Amino acid sequence: MPDSQQSYADHARTDPAFHRFLVPVAALTIIVAIVNAFRHPGFNLAWLVLVSIAAGIALFKMRLYALKVQDRVIRLEERLRLHQCLSEPLRSQVSDLTVGQLIALRFASDAELPSLAGRALNEKLSKDELKKAVTSWRPDTFRV
Repeated sequence: MPDSQQSYADHARTDPAFHRFLVPVAALTIIVAIVNAFRHPGFNLAWLVLVSIAAGIALFKMRLYALKVQDRVIRLEERLRLHQCLSEPLRSQVSDLTVGQLIALRFASDAELPSLAGRALNEKLSKDELKKAVTSWRPDTFRV
């Protein structure tokens, strides 16, 4: 994704190695292990099914842990940015923003950040509604 342009329509990111290789291989491995266990019942193949499922779960948990860490970093970055960009009536309410709202506000330019933060607090806008409300998009190309 180019560093200069990003919008609501194209901001979602995929990791080809994860989404196009690891997930299909894990799913196929589980399916093959289950089919083999039914065709040739036995402890070893049943164990292979269990290990395949455990590996698939581990794969997704590792991905979710990485995304959660990214969300925490974004939350901290945006709280710092909001404290720098907002005047006092809104600045004292930054802690009332949800994690989803903070994640969505990262796309707002500094100029429109105060108005969007105010709307997020007053109208309880969702993450998706906030992203759609951004007019001057600030790209986030580091998110995986």
